[in-house]
Amino acid sequence: MKVEGLIFDLDGVIVDTAKYHYLAWKELADGLGFYFSEEDNERLKGVSRMRSLDILLEVGKIELPDEKKQELAEKKNKQYVEMIKKMSPDEILPGALSFLKSAKAKGYKTALGSASKNAMIILNRLEIAALFDAIIDGTKVSKAKPNPEVFLAGAKALNVQAENCVVFEDAAAGIEAAHNAKMFCIGIGNKENLPDADYLIPGFEKFTIRDFEDLIRN
Repeated sequence: MKVEGLIFDLDGVIVDTAKYHYLAWKELADGLGFYFSEEDNERLKGVSRMRSLDILLEVGKIELPDEKKQELAEKKNKQYVEMIKKMSPDEILPGALSFLKSAKAKGYKTALGSASKNAMIILNRLEIAALFDAIIDGTKVSKAKPNPEVFLAGAKALNVQAENCVVFEDAAAGIEAAHNAKMFCIGIGNKENLPDADYLIPGFEKFTIRDFEDLIRN
């Protein structure tokens, strides 16, 4: 496999902002009078903000007009942004910073491919924006995963053919998006949640750039 570009999802791959998303969604649900569990929150991974709200309202068996839903989505995002503005570099997931630096040193082109519209806030708080040659986030694409738009845009920004890119993802929708883009996808997680990943790792803590190169060489 000829690999030139590496494309990373953000949440659950480089940093765990899922806890902040969950707290913000839970606060919204509390205000609407129902309990939103961490198990319920799993359904929100890798999907857009408005689709996440729809799922949350399904859990609460609540129907609302579009105008009210827009208001609630903005309320949730405001709360979430306040939380992530307090993040620090020590919240980068174990091994992720070392892997990114090693990949750059080896000459791979790197891109972020995230649906988050708050990606730049997070990258700046983590002090790692400079480690990406391209940053494709929710402000630059309109179609949610499993649509491949975000990964195809990442490949284009890197000036690398899609088939020469490898994606790192923690969500089933993201893995499907990578495959829709004709890209090899390494799943961050377990087989139960990510059965369609081309290769699985629990995280970057014990997965080095040497391990990666052994993998793509075989």
